[in-house]
Amino acid sequence: MTKRIVVASGKGGVGKTTVCVGVGRALTALGHRTLLVDFDDLRSLDLVAGVAERVVYDWGDVLLGRCEPQDALNETDGLFVLAGPRSYADITKEQVRDLMRRFDDFDYILMDAPAGVGTGFCLACAAAPRGIVVATADPVSVRSAAIAAEKMQTLGVGYVRLLLNRAAKKDMKKKRLMNIDDAIDGVSAQLLGIIPEDRHIRLREMGGTLLEKHQISTTPFMNVAKRVTGENVPLFFL
Repeated sequence: MTKRIVVASGKGGVGKTTVCVGVGRALTALGHRTLLVDFDDLRSLDLVAGVAERVVYDWGDVLLGRCEPQDALNETDGLFVLAGPRSYADITKEQVRDLMRRFDDFDYILMDAPAGVGTGFCLACAAAPRGIVVATADPVSVRSAAIAAEKMQTLGVGYVRLLLNRAAKKDMKKKRLMNIDDAIDGVSAQLLGIIPEDRHIRLREMGGTLLEKHQISTTPFMNVAKRVTGENVPLFFL
């Protein structure tokens, strides 16, 4: 049975799309057929995943009957990406639910929601019983993540977990950032994982070459992906 997960945040700039691609690549490396779907109207998922030059159709074209579902898929090292439309005008939650059912041959579908709690966020949540809310360990991000997590639950996402991204232990010790326990309390969600600050990941993200296949096994994204699948992986932060 396909597991659909919405990946959201409160504010922008926390690395949500990077997380979506990183976890997606890790799930693929673990042998799970995985699809990433862009619900963000800024449409950066295909760029971060490195498939932008191959995109011909988006999921809006599928809804309008301009192409078959498989024609809109773009593959990179076994990971599949479905680009988002430029506008969500007149698209309903029922249409999104039906669309996601057309990709039920995948093991996992990760839906990259836009920052905030607007239309794209609500559409993504409509088709996802599980959610990941991404935050950095600063008060603004944590507060906005708490609002997003609460909204996700009101929209029917019954299982929401927190992923702390760009975490820097040195800054936490010097109280430039919130500590992990305070961030968890602030969002009121169980911790799924911690992705340390890594300038190499950020540079690759900007170049659309994030987390190539041979690098996956040594990244924290792998531990997050294993927890997503239900594996009991201890939480630690080096």
